[in-house]
Amino acid sequence: MVSLAGQSAGAADPEPLRLHPDNPHYFLFRGEPTVIIGSGEHYGAVLNLAFEYVKYLETLQRDGMNHTRLFVGPYCEADTSFNIVCNTLAPAAGRFICAWARSDVPGYANGGNKFDLTRWDEAFFARLRDFVAQAGRCGVIVEVNLFCPFYGEEQWALSPFNPSNNVNDIGAVDRGDVYRLDGHSGLLAIQEQMVRKVVGELQDFDNLYYEIMNEPYIRKVPLDWERHIAAVIMDAQSASAARHLISQNIANGKAEVTDPDPNVSVLNFHYAWPPETVGLNYGLGRVIGDNETGFRGTADLHYRREAWAFMVAGGGLYSNLDYSFTVGHEDGSFELPEKQPGGGGPSLRQQLRILSDFLRGFDFVRMAPLPEALKGELADGLSGFVLGEAGRQYGVYLCHDQPQPQATSAELLLELPAGTYLVTWVDTLTGAKEAEQRVRHEGGALSLTSPPFAEDLALRVVGA
Repeated sequence: MVSLAGQSAGAADPEPLRLHPDNPHYFLFRGEPTVIIGSGEHYGAVLNLAFEYVKYLETLQRDGMNHTRLFVGPYCEADTSFNIVCNTLAPAAGRFICAWARSDVPGYANGGNKFDLTRWDEAFFARLRDFVAQAGRCGVIVEVNLFCPFYGEEQWALSPFNPSNNVNDIGAVDRGDVYRLDGHSGLLAIQEQMVRKVVGELQDFDNLYYEIMNEPYIRKVPLDWERHIAAVIMDAQSASAARHLISQNIANGKAEVTDPDPNVSVLNFHYAWPPETVGLNYGLGRVIGDNETGFRGTADLHYRREAWAFMVAGGGLYSNLDYSFTVGHEDGSFELPEKQPGGGGPSLRQQLRILSDFLRGFDFVRMAPLPEALKGELADGLSGFVLGEAGRQYGVYLCHDQPQPQATSAELLLELPAGTYLVTWVDTLTGAKEAEQRVRHEGGALSLTSPPFAEDLALRVVGA
């Protein structure tokens, strides 16, 4: 059996995280086939000086998570953004740090002096390097997100790119024109310099990959700009034998990628429920990820269901936006107010760990989506997903569209070659194994009856 890398620190492989050579829908990390599953803070762990990230990373390790996502600073948020309470991406006045040094001119919108876009803040890069090093010690893979569009004026008002916040007479453009190849007001050169600086500072770490931009489609950032930045990342690594992977955030929900950038190895989506986008893009031979979800209320069910369905449909990466991590609650213990837009917390992380344990119980590098293995029709409102290797191993996930008022059994037909199989039902809330049995099958559709469940349930079938 293979295991999920990242559950504990191990001896570093000289190569960084990469696509698995035998199945590029998954990763290879420190010598182990790897899927990435996380539930992390809202991307401000480095740029928010008040956030104690060592405690945070150790909590991820303790809870079995092996992923975190961070922003590097052209973008941050106000404490009113998106109605998020105790938003880590909204540092308090005077607590924001980013790639550029402060000048001696007062007037930054959220306290302190304006930025000088010709000078680096070495304290920021020391903090960034230490964060990635501490993450590596904890077996956590870091998604380093370089840019984010400005959703509204309140985010643009806080950006060092805004001319009111820098001393360089740079950035005198509409916030919708910040990311353009014509380099409005010198911004493109500043962006390229930042990318090269970040890549250079992190070149020797094995536990990271780069994402070009968070949600470029929200503000219609031109695709040629994204491709240019990916080329800059690759060029910045050209002198090194070790190349970090690049992720591109494609769409919310689903989209079919018809002309993939050859420099991009990870195609990431947000809010990918149901997981149709996996099937649409599986043939591209790259990792398909769901690297943000967290705006569907505070209950665990939606996020657990999205994670299970996405990964059993063939995804290689899932990352939940977990609002239980805040300044002062870096152990993920913040109690979510009802008005919080998303969820998270110890119980959800435990449920995601059960998913991790379920997947690592298979030789998943040999598996692929097998929706055709489910025969016949499931009951109304019930969805099923299958990941498998024909005749050898199958993982099945069943979920109701809505929680049922009473737990009931489900009937399904699973197409299997002749053989003997160990059939085990798994409770997605507790990880408990239910109704384990050995079955001699003559081939064709095997009829199975599940234990009663009201929300979701998993099934493991392996050759015995």
